[in-house]
Amino acid sequence: MADRLTQLQDAVNSLADQFCNAIGVLQQCGPPASFSNIQTAINKDQPANPTEEYAQLFAALIARTAKDIDVLIDSLPSEESTAALQAASLHRLEEENHEAAARLEEVVYRGDVLLEKIQSALADIAQSQLKTRSGSHSQPLPDS
Repeated sequence: MADRLTQLQDAVNSLADQFCNAIGVLQQCGPPASFSNIQTAINKDQPANPTEEYAQLFAALIARTAKDIDVLIDSLPSEESTAALQAASLHRLEEENHEAAARLEEVVYRGDVLLEKIQSALADIAQSQLKTRSGSHSQPLPDS
């Protein structure tokens, strides 16, 4: 995934594309303007232009992209984030990491102890089954 600045640049580029497309489509589909000095014959039976639908569509796209840009800007580090604050934050994170590592080592140790107990119990069960089977084969079967 791209870093925040790249995402922000992509969003700004997308917003510029949307503005250009909106202007182009609205120019293409916009009704001709009438001038009072010039008499032009405008066909009154022309089909209705979807200009209003395009305006709403592009307004929604532009508003959503602008909101995405605001979210990306808010997620950037603030100016108040100095090197000392970042170092303190990193130090705190390192301490938390060491504590988590110690807890993990303890859990792994307890898991190893439990594994040894289980393996010992399974070995005892296997030995008992072998003794039981070898003892039953040496005894003669009763006559029926």
